[in-house]
Amino acid sequence: MFDVAIATFLLPVLVGIALALLVLNPFFNRGPLMYYQCRMGHGGAPFRAFKFRTMIPATASGRGAYDALEEDRISRMGRVMRKLRIDELPQIINVLRREMSLIGPRPDLYDHARIYMESVPGYAARQQMMPGISGYAQTEVGYVDGKEGIKRKVAADLYYLVHASFRFDLWIAWRTLCVIAGRKGR
Repeated sequence: MFDVAIATFLLPVLVGIALALLVLNPFFNRGPLMYYQCRMGHGGAPFRAFKFRTMIPATASGRGAYDALEEDRISRMGRVMRKLRIDELPQIINVLRREMSLIGPRPDLYDHARIYMESVPGYAARQQMMPGISGYAQTEVGYVDGKEGIKRKVAADLYYLVHASFRFDLWIAWRTLCVIAGRKGR
């Protein structure tokens, strides 16, 4: 209920930012405003995660599960949105649809998650919880790529799984606001 209440409270913020981005998008980030990705959710179920698009559209993504982020495709406006984590704001729709929580392990691309489940010890255990817009791994480990980075992220997610509580969620929410204020998003 807390997630739904906060997501409902944030809905006007999402609409306001979406309207502003709708005006700016044709000048600084040509292409569609929204982007949808198939992510792995609770229990390993696929769902469509909503995001503001930050990258130049590509015909097909050839990025593998352990490949580095295609930084050269991030638009100028996309860099700002990522630094402030604005690109994740549409996921409050996923929270209202009960596909995500505000706090929990970040959902990975579905195809990448299937590879991680087979190759990264403990990865499957993260699927026991509802994925989150932000999480302990995002605030304390940050963006990762490569197998060793995924292992660090999974270790943080497993720590969260064991220690999850309302108080811990509030601390992660605070840390998320610190990351946003410090423009440390990637």
